[in-house]
Amino acid sequence: MIASTQTNHPIVGVRNGKDQTPVEVACYKLKEAGLRITQPRVAILAALIRTGRPTSIDALHSDLGPNSCDIVTVYRCMAAFESIGLVRRAFLINGTSLYEINLGDPNRYHVVCKQTNRVDELDAASANELRRAVQTVEDTLRSQGYSEVGHIVEFFGKSPAGARTSVEATVPTVPAT
Repeated sequence: MIASTQTNHPIVGVRNGKDQTPVEVACYKLKEAGLRITQPRVAILAALIRTGRPTSIDALHSDLGPNSCDIVTVYRCMAAFESIGLVRRAFLINGTSLYEINLGDPNRYHVVCKQTNRVDELDAASANELRRAVQTVEDTLRSQGYSEVGHIVEFFGKSPAGARTSVEATVPTVPAT
């Protein structure tokens, strides 16, 4: 017997409404894009929403549990989600991709600690100023004829907490005798 991963999710015939859960909104976006609503996709979306911050595919796969789906499925789903704008990609300083859910909220901007890879969200005032500047640049590009304009903005630095951690972990070298 072959088990199907396609689900008869109740969102199938529902219009996008205000009383839907974030998972239902995400499933609606899948359906709108012509993608099937499968159990692994719903589980991955739920895990992304639960996390609430940019996360790597490995960490996401770990959050799903051992019997949910294989890591290849997570990679394929994230690629599909990114192609329809359901997730946004961010990066660590070493180039590792991080993903966060995009349910139509304004872009969230982050700073990544170079020492600990900790990801913190920018403060509201800085994020709003950055959104306005990015919107101006995107509008200018569109007026110049560019289409499908998007952007990725990431900041990297040594966080005060990361600096304290590295100082605490520093061991003085002892000359060899």
